[in-house]
Amino acid sequence: MQGLVKKSENVNLSLISYVSFTFIGYFIIGLSLSVLPIFINKSLGFSLVIAGLVISLQYVSTFFLRAYSGKIIDGKGPKPAVLFSMISFSLTGIFLIIAYYFKFSPWLSLTFLVITRLLTGCAEGMIGASPINWAIMAVGEKHTAKIISYNGVACYGALAIGASLGVTIEHEFSLYGIGILSIILGILGFLFAKTKDNKTNTNIKESQPFWKILGKVAPFGVCLALGGLGFASISTFITLYYNYFHWNNGALCLSVFGVLFVAGRLVFNNVINNYGGIKVAIACLLVETVGLLIISFATNSQIALVGAGVTGLGFSLIFPALGVVAIKSVPSSNQGSALAGYGLFIDLSLGVAGPLIGGIADLYGMSYIFPFSAAMVFVGVGLAYLLKLKHK
Repeated sequence: MQGLVKKSENVNLSLISYVSFTFIGYFIIGLSLSVLPIFINKSLGFSLVIAGLVISLQYVSTFFLRAYSGKIIDGKGPKPAVLFSMISFSLTGIFLIIAYYFKFSPWLSLTFLVITRLLTGCAEGMIGASPINWAIMAVGEKHTAKIISYNGVACYGALAIGASLGVTIEHEFSLYGIGILSIILGILGFLFAKTKDNKTNTNIKESQPFWKILGKVAPFGVCLALGGLGFASISTFITLYYNYFHWNNGALCLSVFGVLFVAGRLVFNNVINNYGGIKVAIACLLVETVGLLIISFATNSQIALVGAGVTGLGFSLIFPALGVVAIKSVPSSNQGSALAGYGLFIDLSLGVAGPLIGGIADLYGMSYIFPFSAAMVFVGVGLAYLLKLKHK
């Protein structure tokens, strides 16, 4: 009995060591997530559409790097992808400092912010599936659901902590402080990754082309993308939404979202194995829709916080629930490409969300962005139900 407990502890520690790279990467992303929209809109004087577009550029480059990262993972192992991502994260800090230095010239500053966001996207594209595959290769496929859940906790927990801390750092040390911290964390992540052994796929000859794998995981990815719009509306526009209604602590919504997201992953860790991924995804999409509707009709910041928490709880299991089913639809030799292709859809969702929701805000008003997001997530409920019927 003690041997089983010890083995379980060793597996958990091993998983944590790999998903720590996810935490570092998404913590760096989170640092600037709450402050850049306001900086672009208020300090540089650009519209909400431009602010959303610049933020979303990250997900455009992530989209194109996903396929490349999957090819690297399947062919050379996840370690090179992680090393590349950590270098890119450090570079984002350098260009963020340069962008702030030239804030007296809005267009020049915006140009450097565009470079920052593109580099951030490259880093995210390489880190997205790498720690998951690294952990699967290290501890075995039977822990796939747990690995994806742990990775999600690291991802969104880091985003929530980084977003709140980023506001504090920006207030005390401006964007310089965020840039310097990003550089340091990227270097530390690179050095830590160098100490770990790489894992490679022994069945690379059996691998199928990436675009064929993408077609197999696409139905699950579309549902994920619609669910991702709820997260995107909060992560990109919640600080501006709070500012519009003259509420304080908009970044706190991201923290509450992150806390309930992590709680959902930890408390309901076994529901995917017990009830099946598609059933869990349907339930989670419904809960996320309710959370977004609460924000839509909130009359004060406290009710909006409740809505953000419910949204985080709903979004918590969508990625692993659909991801487990998506991975089972491809050969084991293509897991890297499958996760990379599946992750493309959350990148697509987050990339489209910025200009799309920003356009809704400019055309109809800020109060319409969360009803719109709720409607899109509810469409995801219908698609997930159709997947359930087909899967049955």
